[in-house]
Amino acid sequence: MNAVLTMLGMWAVTLASRYLGLSLGGLKLPPFWLAFLRFVPISVFAALVVPDVATAPDAPRRALAALLCALLIWRTRQLAVGILGGFAGYWLLRWLEIG
Repeated sequence: MNAVLTMLGMWAVTLASRYLGLSLGGLKLPPFWLAFLRFVPISVFAALVVPDVATAPDAPRRALAALLCALLIWRTRQLAVGILGGFAGYWLLRWLEIG
C-alpha cells in the first residue's frame, strides 16, 4: 500500500508541475532565465551518465565513449547526435576490445 501512495504522490506532483508549466505558456521569461534553461537538458544528461561511467567495470571504454559523445554534442549542438555517436563509439570499442 505504501508503494501505491508513493506512486500516487509522484503522479500528483508531476501532473501539477506540468499543468503549471502549460498554463504559463504566454509568460515571457527574462533573458537570464532563458539562457539558464538552455543548459538544463545537458546538465540532466551529465548527472545521469557520469556516475555510471565512473563506477563501471569497463570505465576506460565508457569514458572514451562519453568523451566522443561530449565532442559530438559540442560540435553539433544536438543531444541526440551525441547520444547516438556515444553509443556507436562504445559498441565499436567493445567490438574491437579496446579499453
